[in-house]
Amino acid sequence: MKKIVHLFILLFLIALGLNAQTLQSPNGQLKATFNIDNGIPTYQLVYKDKQVLKPGKMGLELFNEKDLIHNFSVIDTKTLSFDETWQPVWGEEKEIRNHYNEMEITLLQKETERKMIIRFRLFDDGLGFRYEFPEQANLTHFVVKEERTQFAMTGDHTAFWIPGDYDTQEYDYTTSKLSEIRGLMKQAITPNASQTPFSDTGVQTALMMKTDDGLYINLHEAALVEYSCMHLNLNDTTFVFESHLTPDTQGRKGYLQTPCVSPWRTIIVSDDARDILLSRITLNLNEPCKLEDTSWIKPVKYVGVWWEMITGKSTWAYCDLPSVKLGITDYSKVKPNGKHGANNENVKKHIDFAAKHGFDQVLVEGWNIGWEDWFGKSKDYVFDFLTPYPDFDIDMLNDYAHSKGVKLLMHHETSSSVRNYERHMEKAYNLMNQYGYTAVKSGYVGNILPRGEYHYGQWLVNHYLYAIKQAAEHHIMVNAHEAVRPTGLCRTYPNLIGNESARGTEYQAFGGSKPNHTTILPFTRLIGGPMDYTPGIFEMDIEKINPDNKSHVNATLANQLALYVTMYSPLQMAADLPENYARFPDAFQFIKDVAIDWDETKVLEAEPGEYITYARKAKGKNEWFVGCTNGYDRRESKIAFDFLEKGKKYEATIYSDTKASHYKTNPQAYQIRKIKVTATSRLTQYCAPGGGYSIHIREL
Repeated sequence: MKKIVHLFILLFLIALGLNAQTLQSPNGQLKATFNIDNGIPTYQLVYKDKQVLKPGKMGLELFNEKDLIHNFSVIDTKTLSFDETWQPVWGEEKEIRNHYNEMEITLLQKETERKMIIRFRLFDDGLGFRYEFPEQANLTHFVVKEERTQFAMTGDHTAFWIPGDYDTQEYDYTTSKLSEIRGLMKQAITPNASQTPFSDTGVQTALMMKTDDGLYINLHEAALVEYSCMHLNLNDTTFVFESHLTPDTQGRKGYLQTPCVSPWRTIIVSDDARDILLSRITLNLNEPCKLEDTSWIKPVKYVGVWWEMITGKSTWAYCDLPSVKLGITDYSKVKPNGKHGANNENVKKHIDFAAKHGFDQVLVEGWNIGWEDWFGKSKDYVFDFLTPYPDFDIDMLNDYAHSKGVKLLMHHETSSSVRNYERHMEKAYNLMNQYGYTAVKSGYVGNILPRGEYHYGQWLVNHYLYAIKQAAEHHIMVNAHEAVRPTGLCRTYPNLIGNESARGTEYQAFGGSKPNHTTILPFTRLIGGPMDYTPGIFEMDIEKINPDNKSHVNATLANQLALYVTMYSPLQMAADLPENYARFPDAFQFIKDVAIDWDETKVLEAEPGEYITYARKAKGKNEWFVGCTNGYDRRESKIAFDFLEKGKKYEATIYSDTKASHYKTNPQAYQIRKIKVTATSRLTQYCAPGGGYSIHIREL
């Protein structure tokens, strides 16, 4: 009898093993296993013999059709190894290695004779997988009711999260155990111009976690194209996340036609937090650049007529009319409000400032008619993106800027009236070409029109990419604010030079952000691509700019300098008012000097929510810049300069907090000193609460 039982168990294990497929990373430290469990595809992940993900289910639920979850069997498996090195148009390093082992599993649903492919790519630092639907007779057009991909955590991890929301990512991060998310959700949902939370345990990607035994895990997606943005819904009893796609007005999650693919689902994992920041999985899972000529794409350092409106010192609107209609309202006959920021004199002042200090461009918001009743009115024909206000002489200002070697940076606030933007887009881009504008900051503030659509649904995802493609035809770079979070598409379309899609510096004037906010963003928002964070605020007391605004910037001045290194972007703004920089010319020098395109990037130390220290080598120069941002607690940062070339001597200019610095009580206390360093040097540097430091290193 015992022999029969043992034989039965052996046969069962053999049968189970027939469906199991294992893939190893190139260095052998990661193992992904695919299996069919009672007809349902599952996968799991192991790192250095530690389980990262328990078996999780895979598949899609469809509208009015049998799901793509059950009754599958494996009919084919293919594997390959891939290794290449590619050069980004701009980036954190000159070259990026794309090295992975791949497993392609073809599944057949016998009852329907439909095929689905699941493609796994396992890198040394994580896993990417996606669903592929080949052209076939029994699956042509189909509607997704929900994607049912699971990410099965092994325990109650610490998470750095923001609420799941169809319309915004502009939240402060909450740090908690997974089991605490439900209880903290209500207070985590703070007001926004447009927001649609969907669950008491729903969170957004990129989601950063840390396990009790020291593993760092990041969940995100890559190559979001013709699909809805993914959120994660947590079962806080089992600690299993399940994908939750953004719906449309009818509650449907995506309209697909074969052949097609889903975005990649990504899991980055390491026992060293620095590896998460250095991972290039998101970029590598996107297609290579599709633009034949990229010579016109140039990183940009800019100033702008912006912070004064954000703080309330001046206005976007020209006058105080309660209602305006484009083509009917005659602005020449109305009285100006006297606070309009985009006026000729003010813009010329910013152009002069940019020219004097070596900035490339000047952003001007509120230059075009329509701002008087732009927000919250569900207004379709709100802007034409062509007609300037009477006090903004576009011809004169453009000529003046060019005479100073400076360009203006265009602003297109759509007010989320997407059809209206597409209606005017060609003429608006032509206007930019006419005047030599090379970059546009677009915005999507407010609820989406058509009414009922969401910022992160398939319809809007398609629009954002359409705008990027159209801009590329006009040789225009795009910096999209309030758009869907980046998923590495800047590799394919490098004219997507920046995004906001997170809680940026503007919220420091709306009540403030947490002092450790920028020690989390590189682990979350920046996993998908660069952020136009708009750093560089020197006056922390907003009341000194606008007596009616009692907000306070929760950072030290030294922290603000470090952001130019830690918050990567090829589009960097010196966001404060010119007069505030004039008060601190020695500190402002770092903003003038810091590079915005890099040959090498190192992470010297990192712990999410606590501190991050980067070292970056400027493109084409033997100059390095170091930036450290610190969280709530004072600490001593200890770094080595072993990234420098051996045998050479360097001078390091250090911009740092003092022992008296504090983000709340003494934010403008800083010191500057110069030291000599080599590749064998070490540095111990004090960091204040909400503080940090930056270093400019030149070869002697």
